[in-house]
Amino acid sequence: MAAGVGGRPPGPDSSLEPYVQTRIFKIIVIGDSNVGKTCLTFRFCGGTFPGQTEATIGVDFREKTVEIEGERIKVQVWDTAGQERFRKSMVEHYYRNVHAVVFVYDVTKMSSFTNLKTWIEECNGHAVSPTVPRVLVGNKCDLKDLIQVPSSMALKFADAHNMLLFETSAKDPKESQNVDAIFMCLACRLKAQRSLPCRDLGGWSGQARRLEAAHTTSSKTSCPC
Repeated sequence: MAAGVGGRPPGPDSSLEPYVQTRIFKIIVIGDSNVGKTCLTFRFCGGTFPGQTEATIGVDFREKTVEIEGERIKVQVWDTAGQERFRKSMVEHYYRNVHAVVFVYDVTKMSSFTNLKTWIEECNGHAVSPTVPRVLVGNKCDLKDLIQVPSSMALKFADAHNMLLFETSAKDPKESQNVDAIFMCLACRLKAQRSLPCRDLGGWSGQARRLEAAHTTSSKTSCPC
């Protein structure tokens, strides 16, 4: 039997439906241990908050296929250990061919915020291009009585490093749309960067903001930002 388009067996309409390869965007998630990196990836890729998690050892990744402006795109989210002893053997592979970076801190733990400088230095030290989109995420914002990192402080830091700021909670179901928006905004920007002609990206540069609960997004959408 002759192979169809793209190596598939010919179907009744194979001549009318040429195979289109889905693009893959690799997004890495960086930050201290216990800031909620794994929970954020679970919420985005699976739509749920894990009942129990253990410390990530090495590197793990999850993926979700989304549709943006008629194009199917596979968003591959790489979750890494926050502890030094779990990172050494995998860190080079982790940063290889990355398309976007998400820096995560815990809004209830100031040390996780001050340590962001170290994570940015590690990222830059592995030759991640300045043109690679980066965003800052303050997680656990549902714990309002325990917040140690003011939004104004995080906003100033994000602006200084040319990143958007998202404050959200991987645990709170009401915040799930905001978690989706983090990765969908990056996917939209990556799609725009790799399109000809490119979309005007001037609105992204040097801006930071806080997402409100009314902000909506979905896995099939135009750019949510």
